[in-house]
Amino acid sequence: MAQKRYRLGCDIGGTFTDFVLLDDQSGRIWINKCLTTPQDPSDAVERGIRELEKRVPDVMGNMDEVIHGTTLVINAIIERKGAKTGLITTAGFRDVLELGREIRYAPYDVFAEFPKPLIPRRYRLEVDERVRSDGAVLRALAPDDGRTAVRSLLDAGVESIAVCLINSFENPKHERLLKQIIQEEAPGLSVSISYDVLPQIREYERTSTTVINAYVKPLTERYLSKLSDRLASMGFEGRLYIMLSSGGITSVETAAEFPVRIIESGPTAAVISGQYYGKLFDLPEMFCFDMGGTTAKSCLIQDGVAGVVSTFEVGRVQRFMKGSGLTIQVPVVDLMEIGAGGGSIAKVSKMGTLQVGPESSGADPGPVCYARGGTAPGVTDADLLLGYLDENYFLGGEMKLDREAAKRSIEEKIAGPLGVSFIQAVWGIHDLINETMAAAAKTHIAERGGNPEMVTIAAFGGAGPVHAYGLAGKLGAPRLIIPPNAGVGSALGFFTAPRAFDLVRSHKVGLHDADLGALETLFKAMESEAAKVFRHAESGGGIRFERSVDARFVGQGSETNIPIPESELTRLPKEEIRQRFDATYERLYGRTYPDSSVEFINFKVRASLPERLLQLPRIEKGETSLDEAVKGRRPAYSGIAGDFIPYTVYDRYKLFPGARFQGPAIVEERESTVVVGEDASVSVDEYGFLWMEIKKA
Repeated sequence: MAQKRYRLGCDIGGTFTDFVLLDDQSGRIWINKCLTTPQDPSDAVERGIRELEKRVPDVMGNMDEVIHGTTLVINAIIERKGAKTGLITTAGFRDVLELGREIRYAPYDVFAEFPKPLIPRRYRLEVDERVRSDGAVLRALAPDDGRTAVRSLLDAGVESIAVCLINSFENPKHERLLKQIIQEEAPGLSVSISYDVLPQIREYERTSTTVINAYVKPLTERYLSKLSDRLASMGFEGRLYIMLSSGGITSVETAAEFPVRIIESGPTAAVISGQYYGKLFDLPEMFCFDMGGTTAKSCLIQDGVAGVVSTFEVGRVQRFMKGSGLTIQVPVVDLMEIGAGGGSIAKVSKMGTLQVGPESSGADPGPVCYARGGTAPGVTDADLLLGYLDENYFLGGEMKLDREAAKRSIEEKIAGPLGVSFIQAVWGIHDLINETMAAAAKTHIAERGGNPEMVTIAAFGGAGPVHAYGLAGKLGAPRLIIPPNAGVGSALGFFTAPRAFDLVRSHKVGLHDADLGALETLFKAMESEAAKVFRHAESGGGIRFERSVDARFVGQGSETNIPIPESELTRLPKEEIRQRFDATYERLYGRTYPDSSVEFINFKVRASLPERLLQLPRIEKGETSLDEAVKGRRPAYSGIAGDFIPYTVYDRYKLFPGARFQGPAIVEERESTVVVGEDASVSVDEYGFLWMEIKKA
C-alpha cells in the first residue's frame, strides 16, 4: 500500500479558521483561511477543505493525518453553553466549588464577584462514604445510597454526571462503584470520575477540573463525532488528532473522553511553532506573539522550550485578576492571553477616555470594514485607515474591505465624542492596543526571569505582523522574526507537536519511609495506562516515557518537580534523589534545608511517540531583483513622524534569500501584512523568514 503523503493542520479561531496542508514527500505547503462558523465550526472546516481540494485534487484520498485545534471547549465554558451537569461527592463536600481555596482575589474590594459554579447547588448531591488519606476505607459506600443519588440526578434531567469523592486518588473503589451504578441506571449517559480525570491531591482543584470535564464532555463528544463523520464523508481515511493544552497531540477518542485537556487547544499551537523556530535558530529567548481576530496570545520561550504549568483559570470575572476564574488542574503551556485582536472594539469609556477591548466583534459580524453588519469600530478598522492594510488585498483580494464605513464609524463613535481629530482617534486605537499588550508582556517576561530588551519577538496570526513592530518598540526588543505564512502560524504548529499524553497520580509518602519497589510498580501502572492512549495511533519506533516526581519539605504547601531519567526507580539510591531535590530547590530559591525531611506528593509520566517534524522548505533565489518585489508605494501613518509618509509595499512571495531593505515598508502576503518602521531594516533568510532589526533610540 502506497504511503499517504499529506497532513492537514486546522485551527479554529474566534474569527478565522486556518488551514495548512503539508506534502511530506516534497515539503510543499498550501495555505487557506476562511471565516469561522460559530453555530457549527465543522461547517468552516468542510468549506476550507473543499477550497483546498480545488487546488490539490487528490488531497482527501492521500491524507494521512488531520491535526485539529479548537476553541469550542473554552467558548462553551465562558458562554455557559455546556451540558446540564450533576455532581456526586462525599458528605460534607457539597459546597467545595464555592469555598474554593477561601482566598479573595481582590482583598480590599468588598464587591468582588466570584465565578458562578457550573453546577447549581440543587444538582450537587452527597453520599455517605469516607476514605482516609492513606486509602483505607473508613466508611463503605452503600450501593443503595449511591443508586438513590444517581436516580435523583436523572430525575432532575442531567445530561452528564461528575463524581469526586474525598481521597479517591488513593483508593478509587467508591468512585468506580458509582460509575458502574450510573452506567446501569442510564447507559450512554456521560460520566466523569475524578480518578480518571485528575487523580491528584487538593480537593477544590480536583473537583473543579472533574466538573468542567463533565460539563463540556457531551458537547465535545458530539462535535468530534460529527467532525469525524464529515471528514469520512469527504473521503478521509486517515487519523484525526486533537491538539492538547500541554503542547502535544492525541487521538480524537482521548480528546472526547478528557475534553478538559483541550481547552487551550488552538492557542497552544502557535507556541509549539515558536518553540520549533527557537531551536532551529538557536535563540536563547524568544517571545512568541500570536494576534488573531479575537485575542492575542503570547509565551516566553527560553532555550527553545516553552514552560508548562499545572494549573490555570478560565471564565474569569475580572479578566486579568488571578483567582477570579474557574480553576483547572491539567498541564498547559504557560500562555498569557490578552483581550486584544483585530476585532477588539474601540469605545469611549464611562470616564470619557478611549478604551479598546476586551470585547470583540469576532467573526460575525466582525469589524465595520468587513461590511457584514458590524457597527462598532475596531482595531482592524484603524489599521486599514492608517494605511497598513490594503482594502483590495485582504485575504489576497478575496475579501474587499469597506474603508468609508470604517471611517464614518470612527468619526461618529470615537473622534466626535472624544473631541479629537480623526487621525488622533485612529492612531490612538492602534497605539493603545499595542500599549495594552506591551504592559502585559513586560510582566509576563519579567515573571519568568526574562529581559524584554533582549528577546526576539516571533509574530504570528493575521494581525500579529501588523502590530509586532509597534509592540517591539514599546518593549525595547531589538529584533523581530516573521515566519512565512505567519497568518496561519498556529496551524503550522500542529506539524511540530509531539504525539504525547501526561498522567499524574498523587501518593503522599516520606522519602525516608518510601518503598521504591512499590513506587516503581506505580510508575509501571501509569505507563501501561498511558500506552492505552496511543492504541489508535501507529507507534512507529515505540512509546517513550518520561518520569518525574513532585516533592516538598514536610509541612510545605507547594512542590518542586524533579525529573527521574532512570528507567527503574529502584536503581536510584534515596540519597541521590535527595541530592537532586536539594540542587533543584537551591537553584530555584537560593538555598535549601538539609536537616528538613522531604516527602513525595505526585508521580508524573509523559508518554510520547516519535515526532514527525516539519521540514521547512528552502526558497530559491532565482533571478528576481528587489525592484521586482516592489508592488508600489502608499501613504501610511508613522508614529515617529506623527504623520502619513510614503511606505514601500513589497510582495512577500517575490522576496528572495539575502534580500535586504530599509523601512518605512509594508510587506504583504495573502494572510497577513508586516509593518516596518523607518528605524528598522529587514533581511530575508533561506527559509523565507523576515528578520527585522530595530535601531535603539
